[in-house]
Amino acid sequence: MNKQVQQLDRVIIRFAGDSGDGMQLTGDRFTAETASFGNDLSTLPNFPAEIRAPAGTLPGVSSFQLHFADHDIMTPGDAPNVLVAMNPAALKANMADLPRGATIIADSDEFTNRNLTKVGYKNNPLEDHSLEGYHVHALSLTTLTVEALKDSGLTRKDAERAKNMFALGLLSWMYGRPSEGTEKFLAVKFARKPDIRDANIAAFRAGWNYGETTEDFAVSYEVKPARMPPGMYRNITGNLALSYGLIAGAQLAKLPLFMGAYPITPASDILHELSRHKGMGVRTFQAEDEIAAIGAALGAAFGGALGVTASSGPGIVLKQEAIGLGVSLELPMVIVNVQRAGPATGLPTKTEQADLLMTMYGRNGEAPVAIVAAQSPADCFDAAVEAIRLATKYRTPVFLLSDGYLANGAEPWQIPDVDDLPDLTVTFATETNHETEDGARTFWPYKRDPQTLARPWAIPGTPGLEHRIGGIEKADGHGNISYDPLNHDLMVRTRQAKIDNIAYDIPPLTVDDPSGQANVLVLGWGSTYGPIGAACRRVRQAGGNVASAHLRHLHPFPANIAEVLRNYDRVIVPEMNLGQLSLLLRAKYLVDVVGFNKVRGLPFSVGELTDAINDMINMLAEAQRVERSKRRKPLTPGAN
Repeated sequence: MNKQVQQLDRVIIRFAGDSGDGMQLTGDRFTAETASFGNDLSTLPNFPAEIRAPAGTLPGVSSFQLHFADHDIMTPGDAPNVLVAMNPAALKANMADLPRGATIIADSDEFTNRNLTKVGYKNNPLEDHSLEGYHVHALSLTTLTVEALKDSGLTRKDAERAKNMFALGLLSWMYGRPSEGTEKFLAVKFARKPDIRDANIAAFRAGWNYGETTEDFAVSYEVKPARMPPGMYRNITGNLALSYGLIAGAQLAKLPLFMGAYPITPASDILHELSRHKGMGVRTFQAEDEIAAIGAALGAAFGGALGVTASSGPGIVLKQEAIGLGVSLELPMVIVNVQRAGPATGLPTKTEQADLLMTMYGRNGEAPVAIVAAQSPADCFDAAVEAIRLATKYRTPVFLLSDGYLANGAEPWQIPDVDDLPDLTVTFATETNHETEDGARTFWPYKRDPQTLARPWAIPGTPGLEHRIGGIEKADGHGNISYDPLNHDLMVRTRQAKIDNIAYDIPPLTVDDPSGQANVLVLGWGSTYGPIGAACRRVRQAGGNVASAHLRHLHPFPANIAEVLRNYDRVIVPEMNLGQLSLLLRAKYLVDVVGFNKVRGLPFSVGELTDAINDMINMLAEAQRVERSKRRKPLTPGAN
């Protein structure tokens, strides 16, 4: 059957169902084939924390959104063009995001009275005309799947589990996705269960053939590959890119990498990935708790390795005492914080940026650390390399901030040329560095590099370089225990100055202001990069002038940030918290920035940021109009 093929420049698809319906796997496979096809893409997995949330309920809905296009895109998209709803709960949970005219593909077999009642539907929305504003395809996905697998020998219950592959096959046909990769993936994934392997492949093919032959779908769609800079690309998630960045950074520093971690969502993938790379000098240690994990990482740093630990909010809280010890010891260490919604256990699978102040100030005493933040899934690689550069050069713990949105999201990543990566070679102390009054040579562990203020890093056991370190204050230079008030003041100020000086070793804050006429600046950090960038594009396309800038380094800030802030009449700071960066900017630079904040466990939509920017531009324009009007107003006769 020959069907019409319609060209599109972009599509947003959301797969939604119970957490046991395999929506994440379905979305992952569609994403992988989309990446191999050459589209630009961005994804948003969204799932409950429970391993198996209550079936058929709104809290149990798991979804995966994919935005792919024939051009550069920056976000997973605000509103899906297509919703695949595997049950009534999936439909109801996502209807608020669905614009009129969107396509709904629903498994009508699951719209039973029992399932409808469970989520509060009094009538079946597939039959009561309440969805007349949408293109609804009510398909018996479960029945079609079971029918396709009737000769497989599986029970009906087992056969039903393959309905996500039927849906994937149908969507793959609709958008011309390659099928060979998914079939190879299924063959490998279920290699030890040949009956399940064959059933999933059969269901996938059945879904594809259904789209090809049914009259329900008269049109398929084509989204051509995106034009990207020449190079080798792969699809990558934030946690995977961050893991590769840690390995690359350790290789560039010529150090063995030691990861001490305790599993926690959404950071666990980093430990899992690093454990696969023993051949790259990586050693991983799954500790009994968070404190042991960072203690082991700090010990590894003392021994001459690159010490790394990774966790999320609650785990970082437990690590703070040891991070303070790392500040005192002045040893290089990278602490990865994949932020999630808090406080306490909070929303483990939902994203947030509310750990910035804890990262800055969450330790006792004056315990400054450098802070680096990734801005996109692929950027997690570069952020990890930068964190290692700062940690090893300045002999200090460095926080590397990611979040759940970046960790689980995916996008194309241009694999870097190794020759383009920085040389981070570390030089250990190998000889004495001080001469005493009697002429003897000795080693002073706190005799600092005059430029970086970093102390020498001597591997324990190096002959002649015996020294002591610890949590009790050390004397400047020789490092013996000291209770001298003046020495403590000096050491506190020196450790702070060491971190402050990093501001002159990082790039200045760059501003994207194409017209040069903007009086509103949007300043972000972390995962707000994509929504801010897309919103600014939208404002400019409509004729507005707006500037944007994004912070890689949160502590210290770039040296020119004060100048940038004062160049604009208004500065908007969008954050997924209640204004933590805004607080720091106001306190340090006395600039009354305007916060745009939310804590709903989801990234900003482009639409809401666009509205906020336009509101600010219009407000300033009106204020300027009123001011001009006042200046033109004639003086009252007789007035002085």
